Amino acid sequence: MKFINVVGARPNFMKIAPLQRIFNKSSKFIEYKLVHTGQHYDYNMSDSFFRDLGIRKPDYNLGCGSGLHGEQTGRIMIEFEKVLLHEKPKIVIVAGDVNSTLACSLVAVKLGIKVAHIEAGCRSFDRTMPEEINRLLTDAVSDYLFAIDQISACNLKREGISEKKIYIVGDIMIDSLLFALKKIKARDDVLKRYHLKKKQYGVITMHRPSNVDNSDTLIQILNIFDEIQKEIPLVFPVHPRTLKQIKTNSEMKLLLNNMKNMIATEPLGYFEFVQLFTNAKFVLTDSGSLQQETTFLNIPCLTMRYNTERPVTITKGTNTLVGNSEYKILKYFNQIMNNRYKQAERIPLWDGQTAARIVKILLAKDKK
Repeated sequence: MKFINVVGARPNFMKIAPLQRIFNKSSKFIEYKLVHTGQHYDYNMSDSFFRDLGIRKPDYNLGCGSGLHGEQTGRIMIEFEKVLLHEKPKIVIVAGDVNSTLACSLVAVKLGIKVAHIEAGCRSFDRTMPEEINRLLTDAVSDYLFAIDQISACNLKREGISEKKIYIVGDIMIDSLLFALKKIKARDDVLKRYHLKKKQYGVITMHRPSNVDNSDTLIQILNIFDEIQKEIPLVFPVHPRTLKQIKTNSEMKLLLNNMKNMIATEPLGYFEFVQLFTNAKFVLTDSGSLQQETTFLNIPCLTMRYNTERPVTITKGTNTLVGNSEYKILKYFNQIMNNRYKQAERIPLWDGQTAARIVKILLAKDKK
């Protein structure tokens, strides 16, 4: 049985790596190819993740790069079609909600190739987010929809998708997180590099267009960071999209440079970043995956968005939505500093065995 795994952006790597480890153990039954669309091409956003997670070099690198949504999606579709016509796989496996996810799904289904979507059914219900459109359309054409929880499965059923296609398998991000924790164990080289003490600093990640593309909004957020760093050190691995905005604005550069307790770094490799946030007192982010990881590890997470496609991290986890509101961010930051924050509950199937469940389902369906 031949699979093609698709990766394109940083979060995809952590979602595909656990599958590859299972595939490698089942090589008698499975043949697979890895396609990297090249949507993220910065070394620390891409190649280092292959190294850390033990993912083999891609069999195909489409080199599509960045660009406007239509332009990027179109380039990926053109190049991916060539791969499918040559390889003729049984199933294409896509993950998450980036442009590569949708582009490769559309090409596969039009060629009569089945599509399996990891993290199916996640919904923010905010159609101004490009990721929400990618999720909706990918789920609409997929044959196997692997949901992280019951909430995601219910979203799919409400959209008219047959229950026969939906499988609640847990969160594959937790598979990668547990793998990383075993590898790094007691390592503290990142903390030593930046002179950090465990649970005595915060971590920031920020890349969403709603937060970084408008200069007034970004300056407002940087001013909030300035207030926080006066009380506790902050580590800010700066995403290329965010860095581009800061570099073009002298006010932002000056503001960031004047923060004496702010450590702005280049994007970190996966193992380095796991070491960084697992030892943090809190995380301030607009990422999706960090909401899941911090919930699993019971680390306070303030999400700079007004909605989330992972509501279980709020109802059962440590996540709180704060948008870019100074009042909300500082309110919950002060609660964290005073050790008053909610504790996470155990979420079913978030146990490091999601990839094994996915492969078992795919192989069982193939025998029928």
